[in-house]
Amino acid sequence: MKGVLDGVRVLEQGTFITGPACGMLLGDLGADVIKVEQPGTGDPFRAFKGGLYSPHFQTYNRNKRSITLNTKQAADRERLYALVKTADVYIQNFRPGVAEELGVGDKQLRELNPRLVYCSISGFGATGPSAQRPSYDTVAQAASGYLKLLVNPANPRVVGPAIADAVTGFYAAYGVLGALFERSRTGKGRKVEVSMLEAMAHWNLDAFTHYYSAGEVMGPFSRPRVSQSYVMACKDGKWIALHMSSPEKFWQGLANAVERPDIFKDARFATREARIDNQEAMIELLSERFATRTREDWCARLLAEDVPHAPMYSTDEALEDPQAKHLELLVHAHHATMGDFHTVRPPVSFDGQRSLEVRPPPTLGEHNGEIDAMLSTEAPA
Repeated sequence: MKGVLDGVRVLEQGTFITGPACGMLLGDLGADVIKVEQPGTGDPFRAFKGGLYSPHFQTYNRNKRSITLNTKQAADRERLYALVKTADVYIQNFRPGVAEELGVGDKQLRELNPRLVYCSISGFGATGPSAQRPSYDTVAQAASGYLKLLVNPANPRVVGPAIADAVTGFYAAYGVLGALFERSRTGKGRKVEVSMLEAMAHWNLDAFTHYYSAGEVMGPFSRPRVSQSYVMACKDGKWIALHMSSPEKFWQGLANAVERPDIFKDARFATREARIDNQEAMIELLSERFATRTREDWCARLLAEDVPHAPMYSTDEALEDPQAKHLELLVHAHHATMGDFHTVRPPVSFDGQRSLEVRPPPTLGEHNGEIDAMLSTEAPA
């Protein structure tokens, strides 16, 4: 099945996550993504677990071809420029000013190809007092106020996956798609800029809206308290998640499932507002009940009462769930030298067709000959 971006060529000179994530998302939609890497070492994420094909690298580099170019050398820079003339999109996540030093700045490349959509990703933006500061995922989460909503104040330590990196890549792809649509009308490219700080501040929109609209500074338990969200340990040591929200019918169903239909006679739990104010007491009550049965038993009881819930799966469990299997979330392909590659398919379907085919992440310089041959026969865009 051809993707919706079939015929769009993307050059990605990105490293680690933000740039590669943007390239991957465009590749998932069918774009021809050519990853430009340093000879010998490539994207530093390649070597995070030894070798040049780490799980970190594999995560964000499917559906791409790899070419090695040392753009500090004139011959390789000319090869890159030849690629630029055939491209629709160029992506980089260098610190501000580095692209210009390497000869791949916005003005330099768009002189070669005025139709080029140039995407520049940074940590704190191209200008301002923090523009030259180094930034990684945790730095951006902290600077945007988002990390404060994740860390348990009783045990302050960083938790969870690389959210800011992936979110920034997502917003960058979103910007590129908008610029490509505009170009279809004007014929001219754009410079698309996004920083990790800007991306995470927008991702944290709910907290800022609450602050500026109601003067409320949200903490890690603010939203779970209002949404009435819970995680409960079961008898077998496994966990289950509940999200009760506002409809009273869900609470009635939960009361039936835990065999406490009298719970609403307690003034602390009689109304939604009371349950919000007394969530700690509700946690204590529910914890005692959930400790009496296995997770499988609780899932069956909650399902029968139409209570919003899910097992709190670990990674090795989640894609084995019957619904995940039905949706064909896990897809795989075989790389000629690196073997089997498994990943989660893109989540968007078009006309009922899921994207089930995937190109495994490339080995370093895997497509050098293929791309050079292509350049010898293709005319510029």
